[in-house]
Amino acid sequence: MSELVTGEAVALELRPARLPSRALAVLLDLAAAVAAYIAVTIGLVAATASLDEAAQTAISIAAFVLVLVGGPIVVETLSHGRSLGKLACGLRVVRDDGGPIRFRHALVRGLIGVIEILMTLGVVAVIASLVSARGRRLGDVFAGTLVVRERMPAGRTDFVPPPPPWLAGRFSGLDLSAVPDGLWLAVRQYLTRMRQLDPQVGWSMAERLASDLAERTGAPVPPGVPPAAYLAAVVQERQAREARRAFGGGAAAGGGQVGAAGGAGAAGVPAPPVQPAAVVAPVVRPSVPPAPPAYPEAAPQGGTVPGDRPATGFVPPA
Repeated sequence: MSELVTGEAVALELRPARLPSRALAVLLDLAAAVAAYIAVTIGLVAATASLDEAAQTAISIAAFVLVLVGGPIVVETLSHGRSLGKLACGLRVVRDDGGPIRFRHALVRGLIGVIEILMTLGVVAVIASLVSARGRRLGDVFAGTLVVRERMPAGRTDFVPPPPPWLAGRFSGLDLSAVPDGLWLAVRQYLTRMRQLDPQVGWSMAERLASDLAERTGAPVPPGVPPAAYLAAVVQERQAREARRAFGGGAAAGGGQVGAAGGAGAAGVPAPPVQPAAVVAPVVRPSVPPAPPAYPEAAPQGGTVPGDRPATGFVPPA
């Protein structure tokens, strides 16, 4: 299954939801919508008893459209993809890039859902989900969305190590819009498993991934920066941007602190010296443990690692 980064930029591995959990969430949403429709219908019958039959029919159709079609669209828009059923099942609707959905996404999903869920009793939605590699129904395909699992069992979350402090915020000027989801997934999988690899193999993999990432961003890897550290720093920069977009001002302040700590503009530009009197508050990241990881060393052709390089494998900036 594909692994995604959420719009909240929390370093968790979120996976596409399975068909049973999605079906349960849809049933809960339909039950809530039908209960609301029945309540509204009872109120309308009492309020429109003096009207003629044509007016009552028109009001009933309007109530059906507003409650069973417009209601889910409004709920998904305001909750950023978490309806009542999805909240109960630990699911969320996100964009293909992992970001939060907007009104247009919820509108397309809701309108197509009328056909593939309500009118066909869910048969079309089930068939589309079984055929799709990521379990998407037709509404998700046309809206460019995906239903993912928010809650993961304990012990199944892979840890993405943070970059060294002197790289924090150094890549704030990179253009990450052209980086595909598959490359992000490959980078995250490498970072979570690099300590399990042979140093020479891990170094070559990091170089290939860093080269692909630099080609997509249009900026080369800065000299003296190990490829694994470069990958971790760029992933952290993407998470910081998603946090600012998801949380607004509060996360934007944290992003400013990251930029101040790194003192970086575009990629490859050395960070300006920080005045001794400046005190920068650290950015709290929920998935970062206090102990920094050990990134793989560069393995030369002879198979030995130079002894004059620090144990972490990072070269201090020039």
